[in-house]
Amino acid sequence: MDAATLAALILFSGSIFFLVIGAPISISVGLSSFAAMLSILPVHGAIVTSAQRLFVGLDSFALLAIPFFILAGSIMNNGGIAIRLINFSKIVSGFFPGSLAQTNVVSNMLFGSISGSGVASAAAIGGIMSPIQEKEGYDRAFSTAVNIASAPTGMLIPPSNTLIVYATVAGSVSVSALFMGGYIPGLLWGIGVMMVAGIMAKRRGYTAKHSMTLADAAKVTIEAIPSLSLIVIVIGGILGGVFTATEASAIAVVYALFLTFIYRSLDFRKIPKILLDTAKMSSIVIFMLATSSIMSWVMAFTQIPGMIAESLLTLTDNPIIILLIINVILLFIGTFMDPTPAVLIFTPIFLPICMNLGMDPVQFGILLVFNLSLGTITPPVGPILFTGCKVSGLSIDEVIKTLLPFFLVILAVLMLVTFIPALSMTIPEMMGLIK
Repeated sequence: MDAATLAALILFSGSIFFLVIGAPISISVGLSSFAAMLSILPVHGAIVTSAQRLFVGLDSFALLAIPFFILAGSIMNNGGIAIRLINFSKIVSGFFPGSLAQTNVVSNMLFGSISGSGVASAAAIGGIMSPIQEKEGYDRAFSTAVNIASAPTGMLIPPSNTLIVYATVAGSVSVSALFMGGYIPGLLWGIGVMMVAGIMAKRRGYTAKHSMTLADAAKVTIEAIPSLSLIVIVIGGILGGVFTATEASAIAVVYALFLTFIYRSLDFRKIPKILLDTAKMSSIVIFMLATSSIMSWVMAFTQIPGMIAESLLTLTDNPIIILLIINVILLFIGTFMDPTPAVLIFTPIFLPICMNLGMDPVQFGILLVFNLSLGTITPPVGPILFTGCKVSGLSIDEVIKTLLPFFLVILAVLMLVTFIPALSMTIPEMMGLIK
């Protein structure tokens, strides 16, 4: 057995072993990568190189955006912004069958895109909408399934922390291009959920009951404009070259604090806890980025991505089949691994393969995040699935059957994103973000 094969075996078997015994993902990746490095370098060289890679992996100004966007999302989650977005969503969705369910979907798309967190969206929007829907006679399993199925849209509609992590790992990929590339797939995901919800609502007799007068719609819109302006400020500023994505994240924090001050909806005694929670969440992500840098070095040194590509090509040289296999693998990985570590681990493996097939790194980034976002609503680990069920007070068994039709339409959208590059590339190309 040559050194490269031995290193690959140690890397992957070691990672699986540490995960099975319950070690955190960052520790599992770091220890298995160091062990693999020992098989190809002297002990002193392995120690020095590992230490260097820990720091090199974090030597990126763009990474500062992650804690700032997490903090902005936490402030908004505690600042009464959700109810204003829900009221605004009724203007858009109040005329469709199952108007409250449709409102839930639109609200998740708006709140998720502002907060950047599918879990926060499922908790904030679901916590408000579930009791209202139950009072109107909606089946709890149905309303829970709608909330869960639509919550991940914010992981694709910018700003998205997961896309920032991908841009860092992938190298010279524009965060702005990724942000713009996520709009159409994210909107298609939400529209697909709305279509299924509308069909199911019509069959169950959930009619549109929440139309608004013009005066009420104007009042609700005016109240929601400050919250919606955050999207315009952040994305417009990035695209206009006024500030970078990292600077935009800091502006998002300041603006979120400003909104809560205007709305008088945030208990400022909670700020220390919000800051502490943000620090905890950020440290987890940052440390995973650092340890994954060691793994990336081992993969590059031993040419593991090339070995995997050759293995796939021995099965078939059909690009369609290869992309389907990659989708299946990512969907499986997403069922038990959070999106951030999965992006760190599988970007170096699959990005070179897809680029050899002619796929742009921006399209692959959207494809990767789409797959892993779907994993957040699938058992056994899905964090959004568990959050949505906890909010409604139902078990996963009570919800999963109703959730199946939503899975099918989301999978259909995934296939469109995989095989129609224009869905991810049109907006970035129109804006000159991709040459």
